[in-house]
Formats: sequence, structure tokens, C-alpha cells
Amino acid sequence: MPAWTDAHNHLQDPRLGDPAPLIAAMKAAGIVKCVCNATCEDDWAAVENLALAHPDFIIPAFGIHPWKAHTARDGWQGRLEKLLEKHPHAVIGECGLDQWVDSPPLSTQLPVFLHQLRIARETGRPPTIHCLKAWGALMDAFDEETPPDRFLMHSYGGSIEFARQLIPLGACFSFSGYFLHPKKAKVLDVFRQLPMDRILLETDAPDMLPPSSAISHPLPENKNHPANLPGIGAGLAEALEMSAEDLARLTRANMECFLKPSS
Repeated sequence: MPAWTDAHNHLQDPRLGDPAPLIAAMKAAGIVKCVCNATCEDDWAAVENLALAHPDFIIPAFGIHPWKAHTARDGWQGRLEKLLEKHPHAVIGECGLDQWVDSPPLSTQLPVFLHQLRIARETGRPPTIHCLKAWGALMDAFDEETPPDRFLMHSYGGSIEFARQLIPLGACFSFSGYFLHPKKAKVLDVFRQLPMDRILLETDAPDMLPPSSAISHPLPENKNHPANLPGIGAGLAEALEMSAEDLARLTRANMECFLKPSS
């Protein structure tokens, strides 16, 4: 059985319910490690508790999602830094910029993202970046706060041209199952052109539901089970003309490299 790694999920999300059976199903499906991403300070403790309960399986990511930028409370930067000190293997995320939503506005998102970029660079922790319809704003942000030498563009749906601007900066790109839907075929074309050592795999559970052909663990209300990762991987492997075993090995090695703290 291939050994898979999930570069991005939200096991703490209450929509998924009790994480214990989810994790058991993930392990039974061959998933050996995952990164669990917070979205705001209010769920940092839930992510922390999951990582403490499953230290060999869950890598915690602490950050503030652009949709939650308006929830950032005074002093959050210092509290994030202390949490990272407490967890030497933690990374930063989910953070980023989003102009697909109207609220909170970019003017609220931007300072929160810039602070997280600075903390990522100063602590050597790679950030997981969410970017929707904000490609120009992202590059402007990078001009203001240089990103660390590794960062992840999670569930990357941008163009190959933009990816080529990000690659020299240290970007990795994770593929989520939603992009296996036929209407998203252009994303597969992008991943065929990316450097193989920059490709990761994710579920973004409970979101980014793949097509039914990739769903091994259905959930009600179109929620995405994190144990669907092998089906997502099989779909991407077919598009890349490689075996599922080889893709699992590749993405596992890529994630190990991505997670190493920078000096």
C-alpha cells in the first residue's frame, strides 16, 4: 500500500465531527502524516491538542486565514510566536490573501498576512499560503515582506506563468481533489509543467470535494473526508503518467523537505 502524506487539511473543523475515527480511517487508507491547519486564533488550541495527541502523525500549522483576518486580536503576533516556540516542528498557516470574497476587505487581510510572512521568515517556518484572485496583491506583499525560502501555495489553481514567477522564490504547490473535476482540467495541465520536486498533495478536508470516482470515504453534505487522499493521489498520478506508488513516494519526500525548518 502506498504511504501518503496530506499537506493540508483542517481536522479540527467541527463540520468533520470527532477526529478520532477520521484519523483511524486515514491511517487504514495508508496516510502516514498530515499537516493540520488552523484558520484563526480561536482554533489554535484545537490544532495544538490534535498534534499533542498524535505527535507522529499530525504536524500543526498555526495562523490566521484571510477570511478570518478581522478576528485578529491585539497581541496575536506575540501569541503566535510563543506557540511556535512551544512546537519546534510547527509551521505557519493557513494565511494569505483573497479577493474572491468581499469581506473582510484586502485592507484588513494584508497587514495580518504581512505579519505572518515576517514571522515565517524570522522563525524559519514555512507558511502555507491561500491565494484566490489576488495574484498581483501577493507579489506586492512579497515585495514588502520577503517570504522565507520555502512556502506552500495550497490548492494551487493559478496559471503556469504565475507559478514560474513563484518557483525561484521557493514555492511548492499542493494539488487538491477538487481539481480532478473535468471543468478544472487546466489545473492538471499546470501540474504537468511544474518541477516534480515542488509538487505536494492535499485534501483540504472538509472542503475541496473530489469527483465521485476519487471518493472512498463519503460524508454527508458534500464534506470531504481526509481519507480520500489516496483516491486524489491516484487521479493526479494518472494525469502525470506515473504510478500511485511513485507519486506517494515523491510527495512524501517533497513534504519532508518542505517541513524542514530553515536556518
